[in-house]
Amino acid sequence: MLGYIAAQVIGAIAAAAVLYFIVSGKANFADVGGFAANGYGELSPDGYSMTSVLITEFVLTMFFLLVILGNTNAKAPKGFAGIAIGLALTLIHLISIPISNTSVNPARSTSQALFAGGEFTMQLWLFWVAPIAGAIVPGLIHKALFDKMED
Repeated sequence: MLGYIAAQVIGAIAAAAVLYFIVSGKANFADVGGFAANGYGELSPDGYSMTSVLITEFVLTMFFLLVILGNTNAKAPKGFAGIAIGLALTLIHLISIPISNTSVNPARSTSQALFAGGEFTMQLWLFWVAPIAGAIVPGLIHKALFDKMED
């Protein structure tokens, strides 16, 4: 598990670095600004509170993992997982970009915060806690439901 987490974070940082080099090539580029980093309060795109962002990230991560686990289960119809997962992620972004810039993945949040710096890195804890907690719940739900079905 630690290797998977490290690979996700390293990959996200590499992707953010590529994006940084692209945008920094613009004439009159002063600094990276928010760099689509996640935030609450003044760093939220529409000024949502820490509590609002925490709930949003928790619930949307939970929803996303339920979709992923349900559609990749051996008992799910084959060939449709990508469609369901992709549409769910699109919906999640439509809902949460104005609220938090959409995390649902601590690696994504970390990479952007490193380039945005300042207060974004100070708020990064929320974008680890909420998605991890939001992922644990569907894991327990899925295990309880499908373990009972196999008995």
